[in-house]
Amino acid sequence: MDVQEDYTGHVDPGGPAARRTLDALTITKLSVGPMDNNAYLLVCRATGEALLVDAANDPERLSDLVGHSQDRPRLKTIVTTHQHADHWQALGAVAGANGANTVAHALDADPLPVPPDQLVEHGDTVLVGEVPLTVIHLRGHTPGSIALLYRDPAGHGHLFTGDSLFPGGPGKTADPEKFGSLMDDLETRVFGELPDDTWFYPGHGDDSTLGAERPKLGEWRERGW
Repeated sequence: MDVQEDYTGHVDPGGPAARRTLDALTITKLSVGPMDNNAYLLVCRATGEALLVDAANDPERLSDLVGHSQDRPRLKTIVTTHQHADHWQALGAVAGANGANTVAHALDADPLPVPPDQLVEHGDTVLVGEVPLTVIHLRGHTPGSIALLYRDPAGHGHLFTGDSLFPGGPGKTADPEKFGSLMDDLETRVFGELPDDTWFYPGHGDDSTLGAERPKLGEWRERGW
């Protein structure tokens, strides 16, 4: 698979992957499926263990992303950010092919095609090799939507938000109560806890930073979506 090393946060459907290399971790982003879903392969540079955020679609392309050589990363964990079907179409195939453990929040576990091996809650830690990722439960887009936070000791934070946060607003919610819940969690658990230089990686489309989005929080709350 063609992988671009000049990471900008943008990938095209059917196009090459894009890799960001940190001191302890590499992050490789790929667009899969007809809904331009983002899948993120995180690889611990010390151990070669890998974690996939959302086996959304195109199992063949995800397998190519992991690689086929003897020195390819060992895909140990697949985290599903939420229960919506466009985020787990390839979950069974990729987990089965790699013997990977599957992870999700308990409130979103039932619709998944593979029962999660590990259920997580807010504040839990998921490891990719030696690298810890903190689970942030964001209630509203679905009952069990989660984000994953890597606090890079050598740089800024990296937050994988699923469909709970995009450039331009929160993810779609079914009613005003769920919208209010998601906005409350975003304001307290994300924007209230993390600095502006935190880079976030959504479930569809381009990345952004919390600093770029923070001035719009009041506007999002007022418009109601």
